[in-house]
Amino acid sequence: MIRIRKVVDDRTPANRTAIAEAQAILKRQFPGMPAEDIDKLPAQLRDPLKYRFVSELFVAEDAGDRVRGVALLLSMPDLRFCYLEMISAAPGKTGGGIGAAIYERLREEAVALGSVGLFFECLPDDPILSPDPAVRGQNEARLRFYERYGARPIAGTAYETPLTPGNTDPPYLVFDGLGQETFPGREAVRAIVRAILERKYGDICPPAYIDMVVRSITDDPVRLRPLRYRRAATEQPVRVPHTLAAAIPMIVNDAHEIHHVRERGYVEAPVRVRTILAELDQSGLFRRIPRRRFSERFIRAVHDGRLVDYLEKACKNVPSGKSIYPYVFPIRNAARPPTERTVRAGYYCIDTFTPLNQEAFLAARQAVDCALTAAEQVLEGSPAAYALVRPPGHHAEPKAFGGFCYFNNSAIAAHYLSRFGRVAVLDVDYHHGNGTQEIFYERSDVLTVSLHGHPNVAYPYFSGFRDEMGRGRGAGFNVNIPLPEIVTPQEYRNVLRSALKRIARFAPVYLVLALGLDTAKGDPTGTWSNRGDDFETIGNMIGAEGYPTIVVQEGGYHVRTLGKNVRRFFSGLATGLAQSKLRLGWRSPREVAAGIDGLVWREDVRAGDVEAVRALAAATAFFTTEEVTIAAELVEERVDRGLASGYAFVVAEEADGRLAGYACYGSIAGAPGRFDLYWLVVRPARQRSGLGRELLRRTEATVTAAGGQRMYVETSGRDLYAPTRAFYRACGYRKVAELPDFFSEGDAKVIFAKEIPT
Repeated sequence: MIRIRKVVDDRTPANRTAIAEAQAILKRQFPGMPAEDIDKLPAQLRDPLKYRFVSELFVAEDAGDRVRGVALLLSMPDLRFCYLEMISAAPGKTGGGIGAAIYERLREEAVALGSVGLFFECLPDDPILSPDPAVRGQNEARLRFYERYGARPIAGTAYETPLTPGNTDPPYLVFDGLGQETFPGREAVRAIVRAILERKYGDICPPAYIDMVVRSITDDPVRLRPLRYRRAATEQPVRVPHTLAAAIPMIVNDAHEIHHVRERGYVEAPVRVRTILAELDQSGLFRRIPRRRFSERFIRAVHDGRLVDYLEKACKNVPSGKSIYPYVFPIRNAARPPTERTVRAGYYCIDTFTPLNQEAFLAARQAVDCALTAAEQVLEGSPAAYALVRPPGHHAEPKAFGGFCYFNNSAIAAHYLSRFGRVAVLDVDYHHGNGTQEIFYERSDVLTVSLHGHPNVAYPYFSGFRDEMGRGRGAGFNVNIPLPEIVTPQEYRNVLRSALKRIARFAPVYLVLALGLDTAKGDPTGTWSNRGDDFETIGNMIGAEGYPTIVVQEGGYHVRTLGKNVRRFFSGLATGLAQSKLRLGWRSPREVAAGIDGLVWREDVRAGDVEAVRALAAATAFFTTEEVTIAAELVEERVDRGLASGYAFVVAEEADGRLAGYACYGSIAGAPGRFDLYWLVVRPARQRSGLGRELLRRTEATVTAAGGQRMYVETSGRDLYAPTRAFYRACGYRKVAELPDFFSEGDAKVIFAKEIPT
């Protein structure tokens, strides 16, 4: 089995190993490429602003997690196109279909990003440009491969003009329209070609050469070279399946029916899944994905092996049609488990109503497989995936089961994903996910956030209090939000909004959502009153955050409305995910978390930033009350009007969410390529740490990416601002004007400017 996944950063051991293996492949397969171009790959992933494009590394891994193929895709947000930098199978793996699988995954990614097309370079098959028959044969094979997808060199341009006259094998610029019927226009392609040459080759391509190549693009729209290797009448290009942008993968636990307990009014019944499927199968939102079988080691990674062994053996020995219920619990001597399996149930269980029977272990085991299959779907690029399972899992602790839960499906999926990036688990079930809390209580790589009924009135009663915040390395990474017995839908959404802000500060790569629908009006196990439209709003709020999301079914027992509520939730989630693409552009939903002392960086501002900026500006003691008010008003303007406000931001946050510093800038109306830096403010405790320089550097990089050529800064001529003026001079700005007595008598306006890029 080959899995193709995106490596988002080099923060985890698994990702660092994948990057190292990818670099080794690239060095062997591209011996002529400068080693520094391959060595800088981790930095490219961490800091897209520095390199002026977003780098996405894709690796094809086998069942042993060994990298068998690699590709580097560059996306350029300002021009909305993708550029394929490198693609290769590992030595000895070429010709086995790995390259094709990776390329098809890249095409899906480009479509999901809304790209106008995929551009890349390919060496020529023209004997005049490539006189060596052996080299030309290799070039022909590559062009033949890409032509299967409709990708061909752009015709009628000077792109393949050698930088040095007489050099052989200058590259074509190839364009893959990704199945679109029309090609981009002349001006769009000119801008794209200029961006490629300046951002990738600006250190070797003279401006005159770049201008010559750009001017040579005259067709509108551009033309591609006629087919050379594929017969148009009989062969159609390989289409993009659009699976990343299409229906949500849904994995159903087909073994759930066997786990049906009729005695004791058992509400965790098979009808729950049937009711949900009856609604979802007609919604058009989903595509069924078969459950994959995963090793039991993934369960044992979060659950004590003795619990796993006990559940398997005890369930095998229960007579058919019978169930074991705990009835004796080891309050006085937990160190001595009894030998009798029926008695030992109380040693491993937290309540008296969760049964063990012949089918419980198998059903729970396959529920885990469904959750892991959903995690794999998201790991491979799906924006979301849904594990529709029973039995549920969030009450299962490392060493105990209960609450109808045997294995913690959500926690197992979260732990699995944590190998590849930070994970947040958001639990919206009415009941506290005590098991999830216990599993991650001493970890900082998985943030657990739970909204639930207060343990004074709701199961499991003994956990879920607000002061349970994690321990050791996990201190601060467990967030409980217990709510009273009566909560209005609006109050619930307000609390959810706060929870999502906490998750945003954590900046996860993946989100695992433990979806409980027992917050619905009329649910026999809950006391709240969410209805269908409320669940749709909740789904929209979560989806709009833009995280790749695994949804794992937990509770929800009001069968009459359960299916409709799930459908409405996913309708909102899908809409929110689509909205997040527009809001986030091409940035990862995980805000770039790198730089000065682990700060979290972002370019959007939120309603809560208005007061945060006001407090930050006031804390510096540099600004008047009026100036502080203006600083807050600019943030408010951006929040209310978005990009139409004309104000853009670069924001640095501390790990706990406090504002460390920010820059505010915007283009100057009527002056193309000119930008103003309006504000650059750093928290006093962070001054002299390099944060100001980093804020300015990131701002300049963003301005450059937007076509900016010059940045202006205005400051005061007072002695108080002498360090500020020195700072700008040290950053390459020069004084271009001074207006005496501008702000007040004796207070001049000093204007600095800088040509960018430097």
